[in-house]
Amino acid sequence: MGVRTGIGDGIRNGFWARVGRHQLGLLVGLSIIAGLLFGFVELAGEVMEGETSAFDKRLLLALRDPLNPDQPGGPWWLARVARDITSLGSTTILTLVTVATLGFLLLLHKRAAALLVLVSIGGGGALSAGLKMLFDRARPDLVPHGDQVISASFPSGHAMQSAVVYLTLGALLAQFVEGRRTKAYLLAWAMVLTLVIGSSRVYLGVHWPTDVLAGWSVGAAWAALCWILAEWLQRRGTVEQDRPEATVGR
Repeated sequence: MGVRTGIGDGIRNGFWARVGRHQLGLLVGLSIIAGLLFGFVELAGEVMEGETSAFDKRLLLALRDPLNPDQPGGPWWLARVARDITSLGSTTILTLVTVATLGFLLLLHKRAAALLVLVSIGGGGALSAGLKMLFDRARPDLVPHGDQVISASFPSGHAMQSAVVYLTLGALLAQFVEGRRTKAYLLAWAMVLTLVIGSSRVYLGVHWPTDVLAGWSVGAAWAALCWILAEWLQRRGTVEQDRPEATVGR
């Protein structure tokens, strides 16, 4: 009788411990989203009032050749590297990455997960386009553009879309693997790609620094929201969760 009672107590304690961790994770996630959105709203207000003009110009010019501001700073090959990196945030590359991910999930018969990815990334893209139309900020005119531009400047589409795609995919795919190191690896690469793509836009002179900061803020908030939604749907059994046999990296 005592053994049976001890087992029951252990199961109940484990259940409530998992519930507590889930609630804590949800609270942290929502707090991060709220902080990012608050930062975006504050930044957008200062941008519209012209309060960030001096900061934007100073940082943009700091990345140029001091003897010839028309040229990016650093060695000759750095501009080529920046253009290669910035292409990782282009619509073409992000679409290919998304299609490849959708195909992978469909091969694993994870149709609900594939639909969630499609809605998450599609919704992020629509949000990016809507914000650009709303603020309609002009592109930097201090230096020649190192890449072709066709849309408004605020927020940076490359910074926001790369955050939406790479952070969303990193967060969602981390739900389908086991092991903390494996999850951390996926999320770390998603963050690295997001940061270097956004930074390349300022280096190439096609965005003000505050454009990129705003894009990162909204894109990261969207990715965090999608992560919370994915976890909730998995707990309900609506979205499939992969359970690999190997537990390497735990």
